[in-house]
Amino acid sequence: MTYSKEVLQFAFLAFSSLFSVINPISAAPIFVTLTGGTPAERRRTALRACLAALSVLAVFAAAGGAIFSFFQITVPAFQIAGGVLFTTMSFRSMEESEKHVSADDTDKLDPSIVPLGIPVIAGPGAISATMVLVGQAQDAPHRVALAIALGASLLVTLAILLIAPSVEARMGRTGQRVVSKIMGLVTVVIGVQFILNGATTVILGILREAK
Repeated sequence: MTYSKEVLQFAFLAFSSLFSVINPISAAPIFVTLTGGTPAERRRTALRACLAALSVLAVFAAAGGAIFSFFQITVPAFQIAGGVLFTTMSFRSMEESEKHVSADDTDKLDPSIVPLGIPVIAGPGAISATMVLVGQAQDAPHRVALAIALGASLLVTLAILLIAPSVEARMGRTGQRVVSKIMGLVTVVIGVQFILNGATTVILGILREAK
């Protein structure tokens, strides 16, 4: 496998991981519920929400290495922990019909930052995914690929939010639930893969030390 192909595969993994965890299909009904007014106002709200999510995830991406060093966290340990979190959250989301927002959040005048940006888009799963991927991005090309994947996933999220009002009316609640379940299943698979990657690294390290 060539190095460029490996970087490309990492970029695809990063995008699929972030997109499935963010799950904009599930976030779209919340966006429609919390926003109103003119189409221009909704566009501004969606843009602010995605920018807020990007800021939060970028901070965790930039500080990921420092956090690993300060707390002496190994990449395999975070892969396993992140995989367990992905899997648990995904099973929970597949059992629930949709994401929920508390009544206090719905009363806020501007929902773009909270709850849309945080935690609907940049929730615990997305933050954990970013941290795990940062741990796997060991050099500059991989970090650039991660940055592109993060930007692309949020651009797609923004596009889905912008068309959400019209699509929701056509898709109906049943269609939204089906797509949400599929995204949840994809996240479960990614979580299991993270666990396997981390466990494999640990086992191989133990075997090397035992020789």
